[in-house]
Amino acid sequence: MSRVPEDTINRGLPGEPPQPAPRTRREARERYRGTERRQARGLPSTSTGARSLRQAAKPGASLGAGHLGLGAAVLTAVEAVAGIALFLSSWDDYTMPWLPAAAWILFVVAAVGVGLSVMTYGERLTGVAFALICVVLACVVTLDFIGVWPEHDLAHTASASIAAGFALLPVATLRPAREVAAAITVLGLAFVAMSIASTPITADTIPGLFSMLALVVVPPSVAIFVTHRFRQLVQRELDRVLVQSNVTAPQFAVGMLASDELARLDLAAEKLLDAVANGTDPLPLSDASSSVAASLATELRLHLIEGRRETWLYHAITESDHLGRAVSVADPGSLAGHLSPAQRDGLLQALWQMVGDGRGLQPGVPVVSVTLGPVGSDGHPVTDDTMDVPIVIESRGVPRRRLGPAAWSGLARIGPYTDTMRDGAVHIHAHCVVNRHPTM
Repeated sequence: MSRVPEDTINRGLPGEPPQPAPRTRREARERYRGTERRQARGLPSTSTGARSLRQAAKPGASLGAGHLGLGAAVLTAVEAVAGIALFLSSWDDYTMPWLPAAAWILFVVAAVGVGLSVMTYGERLTGVAFALICVVLACVVTLDFIGVWPEHDLAHTASASIAAGFALLPVATLRPAREVAAAITVLGLAFVAMSIASTPITADTIPGLFSMLALVVVPPSVAIFVTHRFRQLVQRELDRVLVQSNVTAPQFAVGMLASDELARLDLAAEKLLDAVANGTDPLPLSDASSSVAASLATELRLHLIEGRRETWLYHAITESDHLGRAVSVADPGSLAGHLSPAQRDGLLQALWQMVGDGRGLQPGVPVVSVTLGPVGSDGHPVTDDTMDVPIVIESRGVPRRRLGPAAWSGLARIGPYTDTMRDGAVHIHAHCVVNRHPTM
C-alpha cells in the first residue's frame, strides 16, 4: 500500500503555526506583505520559492469577458433609451402613468449604481449584489405590471418590464450561467402569467404577446450562450499555448505542475536552512526538523526519478485540461522524447484537430489514443544514427471528413502515414524517422 507523502510545506518549521489558504484577495495581499517582511529578515527575495509566493498572491486577471459585458451594457442602454422615448410618447394613453414612470426611474438609478460599482471595484459581482439586482428588477417589473394592468394590452403597453430582461445581458458576463438562466426563467414565467391574466387571448393579441415574450427572453439567453462559448474559446486557446511550450522541452523533464511543486520544496528547504543558519533551529536538528529534512529529500528524489521517465508528450497531455480528458498515450519506451520540434508540433496540431470538442462517445473513454513503438516493427531501416518510431493514432471523436487541412499537414510533418476507417474510427499509422541520440 502506497504511503501518502508528508505535507512538509504547509506544516512549516517546528513552533511555526500552520496557515490556512487565503480566502479573499485582501487576505492574500496582507499575507504577501507579511512574507516580504519575513524575507527582509533573512529569506532571499530573489529565490524561486519567494517568487512563487509573490506570483500566487497576485489577483487573477480577467479572460476578456469584460469586453462582452461592455457591449451588452451599450445594447441595454440603447434599449432603455428607446423604451423611455416610446413610453413618454404614449404618456396620455396610460390610465396610471406614474407607476411605469416610477419603474423607469428605479431602473435608471439601479443601472447607474451598478455601472459605478463595476467601474470602482472592477469586473466582479458578488452573489449578494446579484440578489439585490434581482430584487430591484422584480420591483421594476411589478410597478410596470401594475401600471399597465388597466389597459389590458400588455404587448403594447409594457416598457420598463421589457428593459428588465435586457438588464440581464451584462449580468450574464459577471455571474454563472445557471444563476442568470434561473432569473430569465422566472422573468419569462412572470410575463406569461401576466399575459394570461391581463390580456384577452385572441388571434389578434397572440402574435404581439409572443413577440414581447421573445424580446424579453431571447436576448439574455443568447448572451449566456455567447459568453459561455467565448470563455470556452479563451480557455482552449490558453490551454493550447501552455501545451505548445512542450515542443521545445528536453527529452525528459518535469512538467509545469512538478515545477510548481519543486518551487514549494525549494522554499521549504530555504526556510529550514535559514533556521539553521540564524540559530533558530541549532545543530544537531531536533526530531521534528529531521523529519522535515528527510521528507524533503525523499520528495526531491522522487521528482528526480520521475523526471527521467516522463517525456514531453506525457506532460503535454496530462497538464492540459482539454487533451487530458480526451487523449490517452501508450509510450512504454519513452520514444516521444526523440521527436524533433517540428515533428512534435505536427503531432500536437493533429491531436488538437482530432479531439474536436473533447466529448467522447462514452464518459471516461478517450476520444483519441496514441501508441508509440515498438522501434522498427515494420522493417523500416534502423541505423546507428536514426531509427523508425511507428506512431498509431486512433480517433473516434471527429469523423474523417471533418478533419481539416491543418490535421493532415500536421501528420505530414511527423512522417509518411496511411489512414484507414475501421469500426467507425480513423486509424492513422505514421512512420517517424528520428535521431537515435537527440540533442534536446
